[in-house]
Amino acid sequence: MFDGFYTNKKVLITGHTGFKGTWMCALLKKLGADIYGYSLEAPTDPSLFELTRMSEKINSEIGDIRDFEHINSYVQEVDPDIIFHLAAQPIVRTGYSEPRMTYETNVMGTVNILEAVRNSKNVQSFVNITTDKVYDNTDDKYIYSENDRLDGYDPYSNSKSCSELVTHSYRRSFFDKSDSCAISTVRAGNVIGGGDFADFRIIPDCVNAGMNNEEIIIRNPNSIRPFQHVLEPLFAYLLIGKEQVTDREKIGCYNIGPEVDDCVTVGTIATSFCKHWGNGLKWKSISDNGPHESNFLRLDCSLIKKVFGYSPRWNIDKAVEKVVEWSKVWVSGGDVFDCMNKQIDEFIKG
Repeated sequence: MFDGFYTNKKVLITGHTGFKGTWMCALLKKLGADIYGYSLEAPTDPSLFELTRMSEKINSEIGDIRDFEHINSYVQEVDPDIIFHLAAQPIVRTGYSEPRMTYETNVMGTVNILEAVRNSKNVQSFVNITTDKVYDNTDDKYIYSENDRLDGYDPYSNSKSCSELVTHSYRRSFFDKSDSCAISTVRAGNVIGGGDFADFRIIPDCVNAGMNNEEIIIRNPNSIRPFQHVLEPLFAYLLIGKEQVTDREKIGCYNIGPEVDDCVTVGTIATSFCKHWGNGLKWKSISDNGPHESNFLRLDCSLIKKVFGYSPRWNIDKAVEKVVEWSKVWVSGGDVFDCMNKQIDEFIKG
């Protein structure tokens, strides 16, 4: 699918012990890359990283993206060809409870990794993964495109807006020559997939309820989000990471999400999960009066379609089906890494 581009390439993933990072490792391993990771210890227990024994399959360095000396020395030691920057504090509610840590991680962490790239002579491609929440969301059912104002409301979203601005400044200031590292940012919609064990997320809540034969509790069932299977944005990241090396016209900022008609409510996700899980699983809505979160968020993804010919492969019901498939393998004590590889193969075949 990538014409062998990633075969034997040195690829560094920050945040590789997280949910998306582990899926990225699995995907790049299948593509034959030489994978290096830099991250804190796995953020959840259980964790997908540990369930897949990924530390035995890649080169894993445990470190804090806020520690400039460590990340800088590691980048110079590895001397990677490509870097995907996923390391972040990724939870909206944690941003409210720990705003200082959130900004330190998401803003200064971006500065640190970009400084490390600036000190390197070999990095060809750098992709900073941010979020769909970077936009100034007014909850007026507007569909956001890449040219819209960046000003996330809450500390997490705002810190990711800042990460975008930092990256844009570094790109213009230090990486504007034809032989400079190619740098892009990517704003991905909400991802779902097997192995997400984070707090305050719809899929982990659904899985826990299914395992315990309890009703799923939904806080905001009418909120609309651009949900997509985790493989959708990962393939897009890899596409951008590859293409911008040979065509600098493709350097930029890109939204990645489902088709507009496939952006659904949280309640719709829960209903689909109940259908695929079976066993009479149901959900109910109970508000916990939590902090502000946007009720409506959709992305205009026409730019990435135009520039790269990218388009989503799995609709939301298929994505939920794959989540349930993985979760039932895990619950039964099966080989979750094998399940991931089968799903990757299925995704590649379309």
